[in-house]
Amino acid sequence: MGKAGEALKQVLKTYGISQNKLAVALGIERGSVYRWVHEIRDPTAETVREIVTALGKLEPSAAGKFIELYLGDLVEEEEEGS
Repeated sequence: MGKAGEALKQVLKTYGISQNKLAVALGIERGSVYRWVHEIRDPTAETVREIVTALGKLEPSAAGKFIELYLGDLVEEEEEGS
């Protein structure tokens, strides 16, 4: 499974955000967050957007860190190409 789960797990731990708190912010069941964090299932691209939005409401710096961890290589390549 993928990089999204790894990034999400690290961000939740670093910023002290529980899986349940994120699930409530997303309006979904905690089991979905659990499956992403434990890399049982990857979130869809649309869900990744929703995760960033929810993290931004809970802890703005957590949203930025998630983006950095999840898309870091891509973002760096874009900046170098600019």
